[in-house]
Amino acid sequence: MTIEWDAGRLDSDLDGVGFDTLAVRAGQHRSPEGEHSEAIYPTSSYVFRTAADAAARFAGEVPGNVYSRYTNPTVRAFEERIAALEGAEQAVATSSGMSAILAMVMSLCSSGDHVLVSRSVFGSTISLFEKYLKRFGVQVDYVPLADLHAWSAAFKPNTKLLFVESPSNPLAELVDIAALAEIAHTKGALLAVDNCFCTPALQQPLKLGADIVMHSATKYIDGQGRSMGGVVAGKAELMKEVVGFLRTAGPTLSPFNAWIFLKGLETLRVRMQAHCASSQLLAEWLEQQPGIEHVYYSGLPSHPQHELAKRQQSGFGAVVSFEVKGGKDAAWRFIDATRVISITTNLGDTKTTIAHPATTSHGRLTPAERASAGIRDNLIRVAVGLEDIVDLKADLARGLAAL
Repeated sequence: MTIEWDAGRLDSDLDGVGFDTLAVRAGQHRSPEGEHSEAIYPTSSYVFRTAADAAARFAGEVPGNVYSRYTNPTVRAFEERIAALEGAEQAVATSSGMSAILAMVMSLCSSGDHVLVSRSVFGSTISLFEKYLKRFGVQVDYVPLADLHAWSAAFKPNTKLLFVESPSNPLAELVDIAALAEIAHTKGALLAVDNCFCTPALQQPLKLGADIVMHSATKYIDGQGRSMGGVVAGKAELMKEVVGFLRTAGPTLSPFNAWIFLKGLETLRVRMQAHCASSQLLAEWLEQQPGIEHVYYSGLPSHPQHELAKRQQSGFGAVVSFEVKGGKDAAWRFIDATRVISITTNLGDTKTTIAHPATTSHGRLTPAERASAGIRDNLIRVAVGLEDIVDLKADLARGLAAL
C-alpha cells in the first residue's frame, strides 16, 4: 500500500518562532508513513536508485544519504535542531563531547598552529591537548579564563584558535565572551566556547560573537543520563571541515542516541529553569553553613562575576561547587555521608550527583595543573537535579554533620 504524504505539510516553517517551539519542532522530517515523533533510522547504508544516483551522491553533486558514518536522517534532525537553538548555520554531531573537541581541533588546526585554552577546563580536555594534540605539532598555552589582558598578551603570530568553557567546570568561572571574541577576531583567530553547562537555553555564545559552540550532549541535552554524544556548531564554512573529519575518522553519533537527544531537547528549557531554581536555593543555603569555606556559583552576589553572568546568561546553571573545612579526608567524609545524592562524576541528570574533582574528573592532572585550575583537595562538586530541594538540603546536611 502506498501512503500519499505532502512533504510540505510539515511543522517546519519555523522562521521567527520562539526557542521552545524550535526545541520541539526544528529538524523534524516526516517519512511517507506520517510519524508524529521523530523516526529512528538504524541503518548503516542506503539503497540508490541507479549506479548514476550512487555516484552523484558520493560525489556530493546531489543531496541524499550516503553512509551512516556521516549521513543519517535521525542524526541530521538532531544537528538541525541544535543549529536552530544555537543560532548556527550548521551543526555536526559526534560520539561524545570529547570527540567533538577532537573533531574541531583536528579539522581547523594544523601542525604548527597555536591554540590558547583557558586553564579552567575539564580535566580530560587538558589531557587531550597535552598528551595527544601536542604530539602532532599543535602548540598549546593556557590562560586564566577571566583575564582578558592575559588572553591578548598570550597571542603568537600563529595563534589559530581560542577554546574556553564558560561557565567552567567545576568552579563556574566566566569570561566576557563578546570581549574575548573581539580580541580573537582582531588578531585573526577563532573563538570556540564549550556551552555544556548553560546549554542554548541559558546562553548562546554565537550571538555574543563566538565562532564555534560545542556541547557534551551527554549532559543537559540528554538530561537523564542515558546516552553519550557531542556536537559542534557554527558557520557552514567551518563545519564543512568538521564534516570532512567525521567522514574520514568516524567518531559518529548513533541514530538511537540522536533520537534520545531530540527527545531531551523538547524539555530543555523547562528542565534548565528547574535546575537553576534549585541550584540557587542550594547555593544560598550552603553559603550560610559553618562547615563550608567557599561556594562557587555565579548566581550568588558574592561571585566575582555575578554581574557578567546576569548580562550574558539567562540563568546561572545547575552546578554548585564548594570547599569544606579540612582537606581530602573531610571532603570524602562529606560525600560518603550522603544517602540520596548519587556519587558519580556525570552531570546534567535529573538525579543530583556529587563528586570530588581532585580525584575524579581532574584526577589525571598533575598537582601543579590542578593548582593552576583552582582544584583543591577540599573541593566538592554538586550537579543539582530535579529532586525536592528539601530532600537535597537534608542530604547535604548529612555531609556537613560528618565534618
